[in-house]
Amino acid sequence: MTAIPLHTGLSHLADRYDGFILDLWGVVHDGIAPYPGVPECLKTLRARGKRVCLLSNAPRRVDAAADRLTEMGLTPDHYDALLTSGEATHDALRDPPDAWHAALGPTLLHIGPDRDAGVYLDLPGRIKVDRPEDADFVLNTGIVDFSESLTDYEPILAACAALKLPMVCANPDLVVHVGPQLVICAGELARRYEELGGDVRQHGKPYPGVYARCFDLLGDIPRQRILAVGDSLRTDMAGANAAGIDGLLITGGIHREELGVADPLADLPDLDRLAEIAARAGLTISGAMNRLGW
Repeated sequence: MTAIPLHTGLSHLADRYDGFILDLWGVVHDGIAPYPGVPECLKTLRARGKRVCLLSNAPRRVDAAADRLTEMGLTPDHYDALLTSGEATHDALRDPPDAWHAALGPTLLHIGPDRDAGVYLDLPGRIKVDRPEDADFVLNTGIVDFSESLTDYEPILAACAALKLPMVCANPDLVVHVGPQLVICAGELARRYEELGGDVRQHGKPYPGVYARCFDLLGDIPRQRILAVGDSLRTDMAGANAAGIDGLLITGGIHREELGVADPLADLPDLDRLAEIAARAGLTISGAMNRLGW
């Protein structure tokens, strides 16, 4: 297996790349605040003429995501562009990209918190209903409360599956860290729905549509000069591989336990273990870093 190099900061890599596609949760912030050194890293990249596109599987519109970043102290001068899976989902419901989406009926059952309602609220012809039997399809943006588990959603998922309602998933992530807490995401609900026989389409990483949009947002940068940085093998690294760009894994994110990283500021990852996992998944990883920093 090819050794995966471990880097201590993007300063070692900045000369190789002109564009950076950065994940948010687990890389830029923990859902509560930016990780130490990240704001300075972002500003340094931009000061050196690099273009930064933030790409998140957050199930909400770009404006809402930008407002949340600003609340954390990450203002638009820290990045050049921002794209979310929620925005991609909204666009697919507004302008169906294929026959599957075009066949969705007007009424939707929203599984998720009210804060994600922007994904569908302004869409003409889309009507939210409260019962599976009144719905044409399910819009899944995730759990309502961070303390909830998959078991809490088993009854509603089973009811929708029994009615053979198609599901649109606005966040392919399975889990995310909110501070120290590991929380399930819409992707986990979608995974279970498929187990129940449900028909699901997902928007966001690792699917190619969001990367094509990122390339447009970054401008005329050759793909070999673009680096994707994320903490998920399943979404960030798989997406980078499919898009034909290099991928850097943040090992202090959702894979930290299996890589032996109890403290991302003190513990080095087990790179042999990472190489084994990547090889088994058929993924190429260009490098690893415990935490995003300069």
